Amino acid sequence: MTGVIEDLPEDACRARASVKWDLAPDGVLPAWVAETDFAPCPAVQSAVQDAVARGTYGYSTSDHRTGLPEATAAFCERHFGWDVDPGRVVLVGDVMAGVHLALTTLCEPAPVVVPTPAYPPFLDAVPLAGRELVPVPLDPDAGHAALDLERVEAALAAGARTVLLCNPHNPWGRAFRREELEALRDVVLRHGARVVSDDIHAPLVLPGARHLPYASLPGAAEHTTTVLSASKAFNVPGLKCAQLVAGSEADRRALRGVPLVANHGASPLGIVANLAAFTGGDTWLADLVRRLDENRALLAGLLAKQLPGVRMRPLEATYLAWLDVRGLGLDDDPSVLAERRGRVLVNDGRTFGPGGDGHVRLNIATSPGRVAEAIDRLAGAWA
Repeated sequence: MTGVIEDLPEDACRARASVKWDLAPDGVLPAWVAETDFAPCPAVQSAVQDAVARGTYGYSTSDHRTGLPEATAAFCERHFGWDVDPGRVVLVGDVMAGVHLALTTLCEPAPVVVPTPAYPPFLDAVPLAGRELVPVPLDPDAGHAALDLERVEAALAAGARTVLLCNPHNPWGRAFRREELEALRDVVLRHGARVVSDDIHAPLVLPGARHLPYASLPGAAEHTTTVLSASKAFNVPGLKCAQLVAGSEADRRALRGVPLVANHGASPLGIVANLAAFTGGDTWLADLVRRLDENRALLAGLLAKQLPGVRMRPLEATYLAWLDVRGLGLDDDPSVLAERRGRVLVNDGRTFGPGGDGHVRLNIATSPGRVAEAIDRLAGAWA
């Protein structure tokens, strides 16, 4: 391996006391929740340490005084070619807080379309916002993980008014193509609907694909709210900070006009970490993507050799592989067998909603040795 990505040994991972390793008993290999097993980005680590030394523990200041809206806009322009107005960047506690804020503040009290299998908090956020969830399942036997636009349109025609999009998609691993997103835009425009787009995995698009923000499409910005953060790529979710990009001036005014209690979760250390990531983390991020690309190739080879009956969706983005285990004909759920027999934790596909049965999600943001060990254990557990 080349570059600056540093693998942490197990004792260092466990010493972090975060959920990924803390919920895995000794002897159990955690390959589930979306945290990485790498040392922090040096620019982020240094900035946070300096902030701690200054005692940066108070209430966060006004968004425009942090410099983060401008840094977010510059990052989006460099990496995605997306022209973002810093004045429309609203800081929130995390991406799901931003999704909830957008749903309750900007979206009609009407059903929300969610392509599934979906990031499990999506399935809770919609009813929590007082909206009915309309799942649009991916055909698990389809060769290509694509949005089912016919069913999306049918749901909008029946009264839904919002599409909750994950781009890049978790757990499908897709970075949607321009033609797919343009087709979705056309459907949304026909029905006067909105899109709330979770772009948290945008910095983690792997070689061979690219991230296209839905809001950057001609005619899409006015009806789109985008939420993103450095938290996933730079592994700082516990520091609590994300960015919501309002698609219009009216949306910006509505979001700025909510009571403080509706949006007060961005922490000062989270702001520091996101600012450092967006201004000084490009080299480290490029090396992270190279490492994930190597692990993606390693995983594909190991599955072909040791678990040829398991199908992996093409992994274009994220570090979360979506594995179809139905072909093995197991008597029990694959995630249960993985933990009980293989002593490895993976995410149960059923928790991702309709279309997730017989699937697991596997985290490969770790050392090559742990990727290999995870597949060894799964091969034994699913034999």
